Amino acid sequence: MKRLLQLLLLLSLSARPLRAQTNAPLLMAAVAETDTTALAVFFGPGKMIALTFHNPTQADYTGDLHTRLWQASSATAIPLADTPWKTLRVVAHQTVLEPAALDFPPVNVPTTFILQWLDNSNHLLGTTRVLVYPTNLLDELKRLLPQSGDNVGVLDPHRLLIPALNLAAIPFINLAEGSLTHFSGRLLLVGPCLPPDPEWDGLSGRLRDVARNGTPIVWFQPPPARPDQPLPSFYVVPENRATVVVAQPELVAGLLDQPQSQLNLIYYCQLALHPEPFKLPGLNPLPQL
Repeated sequence: MKRLLQLLLLLSLSARPLRAQTNAPLLMAAVAETDTTALAVFFGPGKMIALTFHNPTQADYTGDLHTRLWQASSATAIPLADTPWKTLRVVAHQTVLEPAALDFPPVNVPTTFILQWLDNSNHLLGTTRVLVYPTNLLDELKRLLPQSGDNVGVLDPHRLLIPALNLAAIPFINLAEGSLTHFSGRLLLVGPCLPPDPEWDGLSGRLRDVARNGTPIVWFQPPPARPDQPLPSFYVVPENRATVVVAQPELVAGLLDQPQSQLNLIYYCQLALHPEPFKLPGLNPLPQL
């Protein structure tokens, strides 16, 4: 009988890593710590996730792994697919990183899926929770703004925003080919500009003038000159008749294929168009003694 191996599966995320729950036989030691944050992907084939496998034992491990996909609801989970993955070898006391390409079926609303990772004896090595999104999230921008080619202006010299806007068929004016100073549409999106860019000189003053003339702005900053400089992820600046939302570029990184980045962009646009005062977070009442 093969030696049982404890595997801890961890999904790496940009902010907080998702730790997959390990449900091991009794001889396989403890259950891994879990995190309630799910990985977010769009539906479709070949969605890449990064896995970490750790072998804490004295023996090398080799096993044929497969995945079992479940669609979760509030009360039940529906099995969808059982798919061979790969033969995995992990040397004793070694940690290895492995990419996995996974297929997720179409969804119309954000939907939770559960991935089980099993060995060739059908021992459950770990589970991963994935939140799968429809691919039309940016259609919300069409509902925020009347559909007109001159309602949205985009200044994006490094194309952080433009590819995703084009894919979502969001009409906009490319202000790299026009005049920023004379733009008077309903919303201006500005990607990071760097000192070598022709837009750099006087950009802050020109954006202030656009806002003071009544156009809300979402402005993504370039990376900070000092990586150790503490900066807010985003903040709001009222400018006379309009609002400027200033945000860090990593919040919309990978905009084409990252649901959270698209949700962030939508939120910043909503905030610029319909600003609301920030409030202290709600606190639960203390329990009665």
